[in-house]
Amino acid sequence: MEIEVAIAGGHGKIGLLLGKLLVEQGHTVLGLIRNPDQEDDLHAIGVEPVLCDLEADDDVGEAVAGVDAVVFAAGAGAGSGVERKRTMDLGGAVKLIEAAREKGIGRYVIVSSMGAADPPAEGGDAFGEYLRAKAAADRALVESGLDYTIVRPGMLTDEPPTGRVEIGSRVERAEVPRADVAAVLAAVLVAPNTIGETFELISGETPIGDAVAAL
Repeated sequence: MEIEVAIAGGHGKIGLLLGKLLVEQGHTVLGLIRNPDQEDDLHAIGVEPVLCDLEADDDVGEAVAGVDAVVFAAGAGAGSGVERKRTMDLGGAVKLIEAAREKGIGRYVIVSSMGAADPPAEGGDAFGEYLRAKAAADRALVESGLDYTIVRPGMLTDEPPTGRVEIGSRVERAEVPRADVAAVLAAVLVAPNTIGETFELISGETPIGDAVAAL
């Protein structure tokens, strides 16, 4: 089944890996970026760049109109301040939810974070705010009425993919390569059994296809 997917955070580490993988699988991919200097990198992997600033643009709908699914893989990133955790990790996710609803896009997959299930009530500096923003974005998605899947990976690494993971509603905190996260996202997008599911994700022993099918 070929689908058209828009990735928010299309030039991020996970976004690039996911875009390349989806194109290789025969899907059509749009990569949402705010920096036009990144367009060539997306063209190089077969992804169509779309200029869209989730923090500044009021009308995100036009950027994703006509796609079958959206993936929120954007984020303020390490080193960003507390305010950007709210405007991007929460605000950007909510803008994409609103755009999906406006344009009749039913499928929404979000990259959340392990720890978002029970974030600190206050404090924790920027990381605490990050977890609170992720938790609020996850709640907004659940309440949106969209066909959602919430993926909460453990500590992200740039190690080569293993193709094997552990998935569960709660798993022990551990690492997972970004490449394996991207592979899980690609599998989730075409797996109807993952609609309405929220799960944590770390490296493990189960092949990705089997782990996703077992949800």
